[in-house]
Amino acid sequence: MKIGNNIVFLHPKLKLTNMVYKFTILSDEVDNFVRIITIDSEATFFDLHNAILDSVNYEKNQMTSFFMCSDNWEKGQEVTLVEMESSSEYDNLVMEDTKLEELIVDENQKLLYVFDMMSDRVFFMEMTDIIPRKNLDKAECITSEGDAPIQIMVEEGVVAAPKTSIDENFYGDEEFEPDELDEEGYGEMNFDDSSLFSEDPKF
Repeated sequence: MKIGNNIVFLHPKLKLTNMVYKFTILSDEVDNFVRIITIDSEATFFDLHNAILDSVNYEKNQMTSFFMCSDNWEKGQEVTLVEMESSSEYDNLVMEDTKLEELIVDENQKLLYVFDMMSDRVFFMEMTDIIPRKNLDKAECITSEGDAPIQIMVEEGVVAAPKTSIDENFYGDEEFEPDELDEEGYGEMNFDDSSLFSEDPKF
């Protein structure tokens, strides 16, 4: 393990205690966007997930994932918000059950945080420092520069449905049948359009 300019050799069954990780987070959508978060090494990926969302004022109702990455940003092990079936060669890991120190041991480890899964939009993360002999009860955002990109990218031509309150008499008939709707009322919206669920990753 490398800490700063020093190389520390650990016995396989031993670990350094009381460590704090420092993560630098960047966006390829906003040039001046930077967040730096410090968090205890024994915190979970779920704790880090919440700290990121808090630092950018995003809502916490979206599916997200972390990916461990190589130095060339090639995706490796995924850590998901909820348990999901996968044919991946990697284990199925869930944020709440996975501690940071279980996967991150070396300085400069790179990660991707996918915050908009439909559009495969991400934050680029790097663990830029390990602070030994220190612990944190709660993650802290110590640097916040630039505005965060919009949380969810709406495709051009698609308008989000307005929020409204509909009671049982909205249609004027409590025995309303769904198939009474004119199909032309949906316009050109095609729910079978496979392009809405592109599997081609950007990275």
